[in-house]
Amino acid sequence: MRAETESLIEDIKRSVGLLRRHLDVDASNARLAELNQLAEDPNLWNDPERASKVMQERNALEDQLGAIGRIERELEDQIGMIELGEAEKDQVVVAEAEQALAKLKTEVSRRELEALLAGEADANDTFLEVHAGAGGTESQDWAQMLLRMFVRWAEQHGYKVEYLEESPGEEAGIKSATVKISGHNAYGWLKSENGVHRLVRISPFDSNARRHTSFANARVYPVVDDRIVIDIKESDVRVDTMRAQGAGGQHVNKTDSAVRLTHIPTNTVVACQSDRSQHKNRAKAWDMLRAKLYEAELKKREEKAAAEQAAKTDIGWGHQIRSYVLQPYQMVKDLRTGVSTSDTAGVLDGDLDQFMAAALAQKAFGGGPEKVEDVE
Repeated sequence: MRAETESLIEDIKRSVGLLRRHLDVDASNARLAELNQLAEDPNLWNDPERASKVMQERNALEDQLGAIGRIERELEDQIGMIELGEAEKDQVVVAEAEQALAKLKTEVSRRELEALLAGEADANDTFLEVHAGAGGTESQDWAQMLLRMFVRWAEQHGYKVEYLEESPGEEAGIKSATVKISGHNAYGWLKSENGVHRLVRISPFDSNARRHTSFANARVYPVVDDRIVIDIKESDVRVDTMRAQGAGGQHVNKTDSAVRLTHIPTNTVVACQSDRSQHKNRAKAWDMLRAKLYEAELKKREEKAAAEQAAKTDIGWGHQIRSYVLQPYQMVKDLRTGVSTSDTAGVLDGDLDQFMAAALAQKAFGGGPEKVEDVE
């Protein structure tokens, strides 16, 4: 067996061992048995919100425990195939098994990173806001492209997406939008997308076909569940109602039921227009406000809070976390980790895992590129 293959096998075994210790397999199996018993209780669905959380936790545990067993079996199978191929001098079998091991290593590495999502709210659902930067139609079109990218990523990973608010651009795109993304670790993965995203392309709105640079900002904050108590004085909140805006269709209802809340002490603003009922929109807006204030408190505890806050205040040059260049060449480059790819179409269609994994690893283990130059 080649030394590189032996090293790969040892890396996979080490990662599986770390997953087992982090998950605490015995305790997780016991918890899964409890959740299965709860799921069989016919009265569980009398409280749909609690039932949803029970099923979400159960499905996550089943996935994690099942993955460990499946990875171990696959590893042994591929080791056996390599030994068989070498014994019969069949290099095709050996090569196929080595390719399978490489894919297995990619999966186990991702799961090892995901196991690090142990922050206070990492497992929670998340709210995602996208705001266009300066630049009018160009930036508004880019904001819509950015929102689609995140929605596609969420859908590809089995997350549920609910549109809560959308303000359309004057000619194209959006000025801003808010969606709720529901699923295990939604916030833990998406929080790395907080910041300014920069696009360079030949403008489809410029009759002279000149190259334009546009900016849009992504803001990610966790949905606050029953474990987290956020006390907000009603007297500190201004409530405004308005007619829903947007392009209509499945995401926006044109009624007089939209609600906007402003937390006066922090000037934090949220809006919801997803439902025809003003009462339901008001309840969702309060959930969003609690989540946003909680996320602000989390940021204060982090070492990079000052830099992240600065990025939110100026959607423009010098603050971007990632650049997307479509002309004169094609390149997406993360300016924090140095990860880059020429598959711009794939990234804009939701292929964000490599960027999220690198950002999570950098935060967990430190390090990163000594110097990362921006792309033009």
